[in-house]
Amino acid sequence: MKNIFRIITVVAFLMLLSAESAWAGNDKRRGTAGATQLLINPWARSTGWGGANVANVRGMDAFYSNIAGLSFINKLEATYSNNMLYGGNSGLNSGGNVNAFGLAFRMFDRGVMGLSVVTSSVGEIDVTTVESPEPINGTYSPTLMNLNVAYAHSFTTSIHGGVNIKIINESTAEINASGFAVDAGIQYVTGADDELKFGISLKNWGPAFYYGGNGITFPFINNAGNTMTGEYPAAEMELPTNLKIGLSYDFLFNAANQYLTVALAFTSNAFLKDNYAIGLEYGLLDVLRLRCGYVYEPDILDDALRTTASTGLCAGASINVPLNKKKGDGKTSLTLDYSYRTNDNLRGTHAIGGTFRF
Repeated sequence: MKNIFRIITVVAFLMLLSAESAWAGNDKRRGTAGATQLLINPWARSTGWGGANVANVRGMDAFYSNIAGLSFINKLEATYSNNMLYGGNSGLNSGGNVNAFGLAFRMFDRGVMGLSVVTSSVGEIDVTTVESPEPINGTYSPTLMNLNVAYAHSFTTSIHGGVNIKIINESTAEINASGFAVDAGIQYVTGADDELKFGISLKNWGPAFYYGGNGITFPFINNAGNTMTGEYPAAEMELPTNLKIGLSYDFLFNAANQYLTVALAFTSNAFLKDNYAIGLEYGLLDVLRLRCGYVYEPDILDDALRTTASTGLCAGASINVPLNKKKGDGKTSLTLDYSYRTNDNLRGTHAIGGTFRF
């Protein structure tokens, strides 16, 4: 019980500090960050309960929620996930697609190495200029991608940590921007059956970056009559850093190997409103998992003041299919994931994914 009270005290203290700091700076900095695609959770499993699993995330979803959770991978895990934002490119209200692929494998007795690639597509955008404002000049398609290389380590049976380095690239035909960021996280597990978990994660910490390329250049003639090329100055963009703090508890039931997990998470955003997530996950026979959650931020219930497309509700499910009859370390399985997130005045966001475990 002493450990429980210590964890709760630490969580409350850190949340108060984060909230006070965010309250002081968010309103003035909101909307000024770059690479905001890093704030989109691309993994179908964790989006089903709003990313509330900061404390108990396991597997490839750790790349978004808390990289320390990567340390729980057994031998080898490969995951693919597709998010159809606001109905996808084919939706009535055209949105975008976010695709993520990840691979992780155990390198040492206590260490796991992971790689992931996340790409975002926003479809085709009409080319317009000052001289030709009508959409008759063709289209272009921006490319947004980040490459992640991570290592997670189990220091003890209770303490797990990880670090992720991400390379960020945004480009069109004539302009691009590149940068890098670092994620770090830690998880603490305690209880007779490891039912209580605490996690904290710092994400997207790194230097500012800016755009460059032919898209911001222009020709001009100097006083001597020579044709030269000038360049419009590009402002630096800071990365959307945030701090996540989470707590979860597993209610275990002997009948049919069932459990019910309650998870809470707080996210302090440097350039957005802070948010709070609560999620539930029910598991049955290591085959079926059902999830639901709600993500709240200030003014989310006010149509006039809401500053996010999301209305907070989300739900999802996973089905685990064994691919052999072995148990323990020799078990191979395929897990299929699905999630749905509600949006305001837009189609909902669907996510589907699959994970092979060896």
